[in-house]
Amino acid sequence: MAKTRISISLEQAQAERIRQHAERSGMDVSAYLVHAATRQMAESDAIEEQFAGVDALIARAEREAVDLPEEPAAVSVELTEQERREVEEALGLVHGRDQQGRRPGHAA
Repeated sequence: MAKTRISISLEQAQAERIRQHAERSGMDVSAYLVHAATRQMAESDAIEEQFAGVDALIARAEREAVDLPEEPAAVSVELTEQERREVEEALGLVHGRDQQGRRPGHAA
């Protein structure tokens, strides 16, 4: 198979560090860099594949959001006392609480 030469520029310290790592791995610099790049590409491909469904959902939501009004309509929702406690508990998990059990920035 024909090989292609790629030239890269890097700081002397980076080059020396790569040489040292390649040597410790028992590879020449070219093989070491190809191995590292190939591994990184495989990881990136796996991540992209794993999140492809989520990315598609986000893209769809963004397309649909274009048709939404600038300001959402005001909605008044009455919560039950139990629902209020659950919301406070959830906010406490997210934001934490001070020593008096209050959420930061929450009026007493």
